[in-house]
Formats: sequence, C-alpha cells, structure tokens
Amino acid sequence: MVLVVQRARTSFQTGRTKPLEYRIQQLKSLLSLISDRRTDIADSLKKDLGKSENGTELFEIMKLEGEIRLAIEKLAEWAAPRPVEKNFLTITDEVYIQPEPLGVVLIIGAWNYPWAVTLVPLVGAIAAGNAAVIKPSEVSSHSAKVMEELLPQYLDKDMYPVVTGGVSETQELLKLRFDHVFYTGNSTVGKLVMEAAARHLTPVTLELGGKSPCYIDKNCDIAVACRRITWGKFVNCGQTCIAPDYILCEPSIQSRVFEELKRSIEEFYTDNPKTFEDYGRIINQRHFKRVMALMEGSTVALGGESDESQCYIAPTVLKDVTCESKVMKEEIFGPLLPVITVSGVDEAIQFINEREKPLVVYVFSHDNKLIKRVIAETSSGALLANDCLVHYTVSSLPFGGVGNSGMGSYLGRHSFDQLSHMRSCLIKQLKLEGVNSMRYPPHTPKKLDWARFFLLKTLNFGRLRRLALLAMLAGLTAFVVQVNVLNYTNPVQRGKRFCLVVVML
Repeated sequence: MVLVVQRARTSFQTGRTKPLEYRIQQLKSLLSLISDRRTDIADSLKKDLGKSENGTELFEIMKLEGEIRLAIEKLAEWAAPRPVEKNFLTITDEVYIQPEPLGVVLIIGAWNYPWAVTLVPLVGAIAAGNAAVIKPSEVSSHSAKVMEELLPQYLDKDMYPVVTGGVSETQELLKLRFDHVFYTGNSTVGKLVMEAAARHLTPVTLELGGKSPCYIDKNCDIAVACRRITWGKFVNCGQTCIAPDYILCEPSIQSRVFEELKRSIEEFYTDNPKTFEDYGRIINQRHFKRVMALMEGSTVALGGESDESQCYIAPTVLKDVTCESKVMKEEIFGPLLPVITVSGVDEAIQFINEREKPLVVYVFSHDNKLIKRVIAETSSGALLANDCLVHYTVSSLPFGGVGNSGMGSYLGRHSFDQLSHMRSCLIKQLKLEGVNSMRYPPHTPKKLDWARFFLLKTLNFGRLRRLALLAMLAGLTAFVVQVNVLNYTNPVQRGKRFCLVVVML
C-alpha cells in the first residue's frame, strides 16, 4: 500500500498531469470505460444492492457521464488564469489567480451509489491535474472488485491506482500523507478521517449525511408533494444521503398525507414491492437489522413487511413518532419514513434548528414567502422546494453539507476548484520605483497618505471599460452631429437636420 501511494506521488512529480491534453485523454478513457462496460457495472450493482439495469442507468451512469463530458468541454476555461481587481499600486502589473494541482488525492467512496459517488470526485481530481488513490467501499464488494479490475485497463494505472480492502486497509491508507482526502460516508467515520488527515495538515472534503427534514405546508398540492417525496425517499431502498429522512406536517393533513403516500407507493412499486424489479434491497444483513430496530416504539402506518433472507424491507411509513423515538436518533438510511406533526411552519423551523444542520431541507408549498422564510431561518447544505433529490443533477450548484452534514462541495466546476490550489500570482516590472518608494522607510505621514490612496483604492476595470465605452459613444455622437450640421448651408435646414440626428441617436 505504501508503494502504491509512493508510485502515485512519483508519477505526479513527473509533471505529466500538468498539460490539459493529458487530463482530457484520461477523462475520455474514463468515459470509454463507462460506455464499454455498462453490463459489468450493472451486474455488480444488481449483486450489491438489487439495482435494476434502468435504475443503474438513471442513478449511477447518467450523472457520471454528464460530469465527465462537462469537464472535457469546460476544462480549458476552468484551468485558465483568473484575473482579479487591482489597486493603484498594481495598476500596471499582471495580477491573477492560477489554479494548480494539489498533488495526490485519496478518494474514499461509499457503498450506496458505489460508482457515482466514487468516480464523480475522481473526475474532479483528474480535471484538476492531480494523481488519485481510489478506495471503493468494501461493503459494496462486487462493485469494488469490478472497479479494481477495470480502472487500470482504461486509466494511467500508476497515477490512478485502486486499493481495495476493509477497515484496516482504510486505516493504513489514512496513516500516509496525501494532499487532499475526499470522503463520502457517515459523520462518525468522517470525524476519524478528519482526525487522521489533521496529523499531516491535509485538507479534507467530507460528504456526509444526516436527517434531512421535509415540511409539507397544509395549503400545498398534497398529492403532488407526496408523489415526489415517495420517489425521493424510496429510490435505492431509501439508501440515499439526500433522501427525505422524516416529514413534518400539521395534524389536520396527516391522514391525507398517509393516503397519498400509500397511493404513490402502489403506483411506483405495485402492491407487492418485493417482486418489483425497480425496488432494491438493503445492502447487507447488518444494515437490515439496524433499520428494522429503528421501528421500535413507533406505529407502522403503511408497509412494514420484511424478509431478512433477502435483506428486503417494504416501503414503510411510521406514525406516532416523537423526537424521542428511536427512529429520530440517527440517520435512517433505509425505507422508513416517519411522519411527525407540528402546529405550523414556526414549530417546523424550530424543530429543524434544534438539531444538527442537515444535508438538505425540503419544503413543499405554493407560498413563495413561506419558502423564502424557511431559507432565511434555517441552515443546511442545500434547500429544495417542491421536489426531492433533483438539485444533485445541477452541476452548477455546489453539492455538499455544512456542520455535521459535511464540509466542502463538488460537482462540475466546484469539483475542479475543490481539488485545486488557487495560487495568487502578481508579476511586477522593475520600473516606476518612484511610486514604490512610498512603502520604503522612513515612513513619514506624507508617505502614509499616499500609501492609503495607492493601496486601499481598488480599481474596477469593468466599470472603467463601461465609462470608456460611453465616452466613445458620446464622442461619436458629437462627431456625427457636427458633420451633419456642416453639410447644410441653410440655417433652417441645419436646425431641422440637427434635431433629427439628435432624436435618432
């Protein structure tokens, strides 16, 4: 393992990741892997999580392909120097931010979407010019095995090695020095990752989870709200970090919420989800037992059926849930949906704010003022109104948590920036020494006055360009008017023509 990391670092130090052509070639190779080996990927996910072929395409492959294509298209723009505002002291200098690779990145993937959440960060690492050690989750063992076999066939195997194994292998990896650690998983392990990285002063991105609340306003379209919540909650058998964890609603609409959830579950998964192809399974028996134990002390309103031999738990809705219920003590990460009653949006906001900051806050309402109030009075990694999960599809939005739900973000350009060092660059000429003399001793009051002007006055070149353009247009207008006035010898004609030109301009 030490040799693998050393080889990645030695490969990075050759500088071959610096040219954009190399990065694009590696990204295209990764795209070829996804295209060529779709069947292998789908088979591994079927064995790990019971995912259907269509589910694999929709929730693993499409997003990954989109991220790769976006990085290929935009890489030159992302990697280009980024000009910044200057002050008067640096008005003649070249001042910019230059994104540069960090070095060797450790990517620790998760088991719930083992291809997407492991390889999407890799796209950012490659685009930013880093080497990367990929550690897929051992829990999704079939996907990890296929990833270990396929990635070296398509990517630079020295620059992007795959390390498999369990907890002990991950612990050994974390003892080594990396230039960034990107971890996706739960907050308990996230703290251990951060602690290990701190020994080397290594920055981390932690994509964690938490209990994402979902408030339903009594005046919204409850049928549509419950349909979208059902989809967001039970896709991948509830094993999604941004799935709605629990519903908050007023008592007056609770029975209607149960009715609409039941209708949507039957529409999506039939009256027997166990036999339905697009309804998956819990990853293993340990997690099956954990999820089943969370139902203790709550009443099953819908579903509740299970089969340990198949790691099957039906889509289940719980009632009579309080903040002290077992199901409210940890992230569910399974197909259980508790419904908690509150008196209104005031109590819902208070309920949310009394807990750790979630990865997402969901709110369903026709009232835009209510939605904006929830945005203003809560804090979360993201807020999504009137739908579930779909903000992950928008690559221009940073995806990540805050507080207990994580730190750092990724997707699209945010992945590139997260895994780059933004290097400040200023190139000054060895001229104008008279101006520079204000900063040299002795520091007299007169020099300080000049220093305040030159150092604290920021130049807005965008505004200066607009003023210059307006000045040019004014000059052109004056010239056209003058020419047209001179072209008419008759004073009356000159006056008429002058008025006409002024009106036209």
